[in-house]
Amino acid sequence: MPYVDGFVLAVPKDKVEAYKTLATSACAIWMEHGALDYVECIADDVPYGELTSFPRAVMAKEDEVVVFSWIVYRDRETRDAVNKKVMADPRLKMEGMPFDGKRMIYGGFTTLLRASDVVS
Repeated sequence: MPYVDGFVLAVPKDKVEAYKTLATSACAIWMEHGALDYVECIADDVPYGELTSFPRAVMAKEDEVVVFSWIVYRDRETRDAVNKKVMADPRLKMEGMPFDGKRMIYGGFTTLLRASDVVS
């Protein structure tokens, strides 16, 4: 089953284009090194919850938008190898990011269910 890295972060609204430029470069690098898919989404319908919500999770401010992203790999071993190559790639510059990385939530996930495995 595929392995997925997931991310949730807050991007200042006035830096969305800079983030898109960064994400476009990052996408190419991850795909070149072996990722199967790379997706970046901007929040459209994510209300600020009373206890929990995407905006609360990343402490999004009024002038920020939530970004939800994921990268798909063949398996965990492939993910580990790809990420090692990506982190060593000089094209991926970690300074000057258009978001606060301290508020980014991320993690790796084993696939539990896929529609292609359930629906015939």
